[in-house]
Amino acid sequence: MKASVSFLAGLFLAVSCMSCHSSRENAGGFSAEKEIDYCRSQAALTLSSLPSADKIPNSVDKDSSTWNYTGIGSWTCGFWPGILWYLYEDTHDSQWKKSAEEVSNLILPCAYKKARSHDSGFIMMTSLGNGYRLTGNPAYKKALLSAADSLAALYNPKVGTLLSWPNMVKKENWPHNTIIDNMMNLELLFWAARNGGDKRLYDIAVRHAETTMRHQFRPDYTNYHVAVYDTIDGHFIKGVTHQGLSDDSMWARGQAWAIYGYTMVYRETGDSRFLDFARKVSDVYLKRLPTDMIPYWDFAARDFLPAEPRDASAASITASALLELSTYVANADSAAFYREQAVAMLEQLSSPSYQAGGQSSAFLLHSVGHMNKKWEVDASISYADYYYLEALTRLKRLESGRSVLARL
Repeated sequence: MKASVSFLAGLFLAVSCMSCHSSRENAGGFSAEKEIDYCRSQAALTLSSLPSADKIPNSVDKDSSTWNYTGIGSWTCGFWPGILWYLYEDTHDSQWKKSAEEVSNLILPCAYKKARSHDSGFIMMTSLGNGYRLTGNPAYKKALLSAADSLAALYNPKVGTLLSWPNMVKKENWPHNTIIDNMMNLELLFWAARNGGDKRLYDIAVRHAETTMRHQFRPDYTNYHVAVYDTIDGHFIKGVTHQGLSDDSMWARGQAWAIYGYTMVYRETGDSRFLDFARKVSDVYLKRLPTDMIPYWDFAARDFLPAEPRDASAASITASALLELSTYVANADSAAFYREQAVAMLEQLSSPSYQAGGQSSAFLLHSVGHMNKKWEVDASISYADYYYLEALTRLKRLESGRSVLARL
């Protein structure tokens, strides 16, 4: 990806003015603004190294300094342009906007294709959603509305949820499967319903959240990664894992998706049921965290091997969600608690133990993509970086007395 000479010169000046981040001691204390500056310098290094705009930074393997790329249309392809959009929002520098637009415009045609899975929301809201929020570009709006309609085609009214993985129906004998990750993709449906799309998109999103709340969680408010339903009468068949340690364990990123997802659903509906549920799924996560605030990839993993990897991506997602949740909780002490927990997570993620500066141009170390398949284990991953920057941006907004969200 090419950027202007003056832009890159300015970026490298910013980078050179910072000491090696992996060795600094945070002498000035934790600061959201300082850590956003760090993210900007790291993103500048990544941007300058990309061979072309369609090479999407995806992950950096453990003990490597080189990005692995993903392609347009993959479920993670929206996180890199989303990072660029957040940096544009923070700096108002048109060159960040130009770089974000270059990648987002490559993703835009995907909005007009048939949804292959539930991942449309991840792809579209991080890239085109942030782009529309910050620019009002009508082409982004049109594409988002199309993507929402395509995603809604996966909805089964007998079950009450969206089908997550069509290819798993025959492969695993899961007639209708819904993964907890799908809670995140409801945001696309809610957005479309309030931006000119069909009202049924709102109803689908609410029904999905209700059905998932009813069946995909155990009595202790931990979730199954996958809920399997019958397609004839829609009854719940079973809950299983795919990326967690076991069918009965709490997969860290899955619980993080639930925390973020139900907080978002409350934002979009104002229904107190979802706020109460967001708090319950948050509380069990917080209660079981290690003292350093960063979860093992699965909460049960530490019972087997103390050296099991942590998951910074789950911490980033949760920190961002808790900052938003803290603004919806009426009780001042409870609101302060959620905010303090989020800040503690961000402080740990911003320590030399978790930041990648000096090792690669990613933001964070120590995330786990898919432990069971040995993919991206103890790696740097784009969505960990995205939600880390989002959380820092939200915290900076809160510290300046603004709303945690900036919406059109």
